[in-house]
Amino acid sequence: MNWSEENQDVQLEQKIQNEAEQDKNLLFVGDVGVLPFETRRALVQLLSGPSLDGRRHAKLWPTLIRDETSIRRFLSELFLELVIDHDIQVAFTRQANTEDLEVPLLLRRAQLTFIDSILLLYLRQKLTQAGSQGERSVVSTEEIVEYLTLFENSANTDRAGFRKRIYASIEKIKKHNILQKIRSAEDRFEVSATLKLLFSPEEILTLTELYKNRALGITFPEKKTIELEGEIE
Repeated sequence: MNWSEENQDVQLEQKIQNEAEQDKNLLFVGDVGVLPFETRRALVQLLSGPSLDGRRHAKLWPTLIRDETSIRRFLSELFLELVIDHDIQVAFTRQANTEDLEVPLLLRRAQLTFIDSILLLYLRQKLTQAGSQGERSVVSTEEIVEYLTLFENSANTDRAGFRKRIYASIEKIKKHNILQKIRSAEDRFEVSATLKLLFSPEEILTLTELYKNRALGITFPEKKTIELEGEIE
């Protein structure tokens, strides 16, 4: 057997191995995917958002770490970037920085009002406090309302309207899964650790300064744009 025939045999054997590997990962009729079942589940969790949490998704976290390269490759096909914090065991996706390249956006962009921003900063601070004590960050609707009421303008005559805006803000944050309902509690929520990654320390300082200016009567932009994991706009 000459070298050409040996090379053909090697290529044929490799082709058979690749096909066998693909057949092993077939999960349904018409399936052309190549990733294992658990890896696909990790991808779906990342895309549905808001995050893949090592504590909440204990079975998926090892899969994510093991198949990180394959998952990053798949997300890159969608112009998305994988962000992983190994210390707090949280991962999520965000739009890749494509600079001037025009690409479709898979993630929603939400406009945050003044109340939304205060609420997120409050929840971010709750995360920091709970983390320093090695505890879960848990908060109730009553606590949130009580805190946000402190920012009501003393000259405001529509108290009911202000409270309505507070509840609307809470619902918005819940919709984006930053507040996650605790099954065993009637009206208590856990703050998603993803919030630590969404707001950098620099952004927190900026927002805090803006709130101080607001308290002094100095105006600033009412809305902030933030990327949230989820569906196409």
